[in-house]
Amino acid sequence: MIAEDTMQILYERAQEEWSKIEKNTLPVVYVGSATCGRAAGALETEEIIKNLLIKNKKYATFVEVGCMGPCALEPIIMVQPSDGIPICYGPIKPENAEEFVRRIFLEEGVWEEKLIGVMSTDEFHGLPPITRHPMLAPQVRNVLRNCGLIDPENFYHYLAQGGYRGFLKALDIGADAVLEEIKKSGLRGRGGAGFPTWRKWSFARETQADEKYLICNADEGDPGAFMNRSVLEGDPHSVLEGMLIAGYTIGARHGYVYCRAEYPLAIRRLEIAIQQMYEHGLLGENILNSGFSFDITIKKGAGAFVCGEETALIASIEGNRGMPRPRPPFPAISGLWGKPTVIQNVETLANVSLILQRGADWYVQYGNENSKGTKTFALAGKIKRTGLVEIPLGIPLRKVIFEVGGGILDDKEVKAVQTGGPSGGCIPAEMLDLPVDYEALTKAGSIMGSGGMIVLDEDNCMVDIARYFLSFTQAESCGKCTPCRVGTRAMLGILERICSGKGEMMDILRLETLAQTIKQGSLCGLGQTAPNPVLSTLRYFRHEYEEHIKAKECRAFVCGPLISYHIDPERCAGCTMCAKACPVKAISGKRKEPHVIDPGTCIRCGQCLRVCPTIYSAVYRRSGSRVRYEPIKERKKKTG
Repeated sequence: MIAEDTMQILYERAQEEWSKIEKNTLPVVYVGSATCGRAAGALETEEIIKNLLIKNKKYATFVEVGCMGPCALEPIIMVQPSDGIPICYGPIKPENAEEFVRRIFLEEGVWEEKLIGVMSTDEFHGLPPITRHPMLAPQVRNVLRNCGLIDPENFYHYLAQGGYRGFLKALDIGADAVLEEIKKSGLRGRGGAGFPTWRKWSFARETQADEKYLICNADEGDPGAFMNRSVLEGDPHSVLEGMLIAGYTIGARHGYVYCRAEYPLAIRRLEIAIQQMYEHGLLGENILNSGFSFDITIKKGAGAFVCGEETALIASIEGNRGMPRPRPPFPAISGLWGKPTVIQNVETLANVSLILQRGADWYVQYGNENSKGTKTFALAGKIKRTGLVEIPLGIPLRKVIFEVGGGILDDKEVKAVQTGGPSGGCIPAEMLDLPVDYEALTKAGSIMGSGGMIVLDEDNCMVDIARYFLSFTQAESCGKCTPCRVGTRAMLGILERICSGKGEMMDILRLETLAQTIKQGSLCGLGQTAPNPVLSTLRYFRHEYEEHIKAKECRAFVCGPLISYHIDPERCAGCTMCAKACPVKAISGKRKEPHVIDPGTCIRCGQCLRVCPTIYSAVYRRSGSRVRYEPIKERKKKTG
C-alpha cells in the first residue's frame, strides 16, 4: 500500500508536468539533441531560435529530446502549435535558424522546403497520409516509443508515459509470474545471438548463491551501429526499469551498466536518471517498501570490441584485462566474481518494461513464429534515408531498404546488405526478400547482431568489404587464443594480397580453410564469427575474388593497385587543370593539346578525375579489361 501511495503521488506530479506540454498554450519546440543532432549543430540552432523569439517578443516552450530517427536530416526541429500536432523540419542548421523563425513563428506558416512531416506512427484523423514521413510508415516504435518525444533528463516525462508501471506490476504478481510472462512473450536477446531471455533468467534464478548480479551490456562497438547509444540518450529510464524488473526476477541486489566511455552523453543521461531513481525511492534498500533492494553502478569501458563478449566484459568489471574465458560455466551459473550473473543488451531490457506493462499477448502480435517483437536497426551506407529505425521482426529486407530507407543513393543498383557488424555477413541483392529474423539471417550466412545494417551498392567491392571488416576484428582480437590471434592475421594478409593484385587461386582455398579453423577453434564469439564476412562474400561473390586474382581487375574500381588512370586524347582539350591538380606531377602535355598520365609516377589519388571539366570528362579509369568514365550527371553535382 505504501508503494502504491508513493507512486500515485509521483504519477500525479508527472501528469501536471506533462500537461504543460500536452495542453500547451504556447508553441512547443522539440530539439533533437542526441549525439547526431549535436554533431550537426542542433544546440547552436536552438540558441539562435531562442534569441530571435525573444527579440521578436514571441514565446515558446523548448524541450531537448533524443534521436527522432532520420539522422540524415539533422538538425531536426519539431514544432507543436498550441492548437495543432507536432510537425518536423530539417535540416535546420544555424544558418537557417533566422529564416525558420520568420516562416514558422512570425508568418505562422509552413516552410515547405524544410518540411519533413509528422514524425509519428500514430494516426492523426483528418490529415492526409502524405503528412506522415514515409520513413516511419512501416515502423513500429516500441523500444523507441519515447525517443524524440520526451526530455530524457526529466523523470516526470518518463512517468507520464507509463514509466515504472511495468516494475510495479512485477512487484504485484511476483518473480515467478514475471518469468512466465517473459517466456510467453518470446523475447530473445537483442545483443546478437538471440538466446531466449527467460531461459537465461531461469538459470540464474535457480542457481543458489548468496549474491547475484545483473549487467546491462551497452558496449556497442560495431562499425555503423548506434542503436543502444540512441536509446540510452533518448530514454534511459526504460532501460533502467528493465534492469529493476530483471534484477527482481533473478534475485540480484546489484546491477551494472557497462557503457563505453566514447558515449559521454549516454553516460551523463544515465547518471542523471540513476540519481533520480535514488531520489524517488526506486533504487536502494527496500524499494517502495517491497523488501526488494537494488543498486546500479555505471562501469565505463575503454572501447575494446572484445568486451562486448560476456566473459571479457565481466573480466573488465572485475578490474582485469578484458579477455574471454572458456565456457562452461556460463555467466548465469558463475559470472561476476564467481556469482550467478545475467547479462542483457540495452534493447532487450528496454523491451522488458513494455512486456510487463502491456502484456505478452500484446507483444507477440509483432514479429513471426520464432522471432517475436520488433528490432531497432542503424541504417547506414549507400541509402537515401540513413538513421535509426524500428521494425517488426520478419519484415523483408527489401521493405527495409526501399520503403523505410527510401532506396539506394543516386538510384544505383543495390549489391548487398551487411548485417551483424564485423561478426555478420553480406546478403546479396537476389535475397532481398529474406525475412529479417534470427534463423533466416543465420541460414543466409549472416547474423542479426545488435542491429547494424549497412547497404552496399554497385560501387562497393565485396573483397574490399571483407578485408575491411576482417581488419577490424583482427585489430580488436585480444590475442588470448591462437586461432583468432594468428588466424585472422593470416586471413587479412591473404585478402590484402588479393586486393593488391598479387593473389592466386589457391588463396581462396586457404581463406576457406583458415575460416573454418578459426570458427571451430576460437575461444569466444569474436573469433568464432570473425570469418563470417569473408565466408559470406565467398559464398555469394566468389566471382569478384576470381576477377581480382585472374583478371587483375576490380569491377567496383575500389582496389587502388588494380586501377590505372588515363586521359582520352579525343576528349582532352588541354585545359591543364589535371596537371595543375596532380600532387606528384605525373601529368604532362602542352596547353590546348591532349595530356598524358605517367603510370609509373601516378599515385592513383583521383585528383585529375575530380577536376576534369564536365564538358570534357576526359579522364577515365581502367581495371583489367574494364573501363569507367565518370557519368556526366555525377560530375555536374561535384563541379556545379
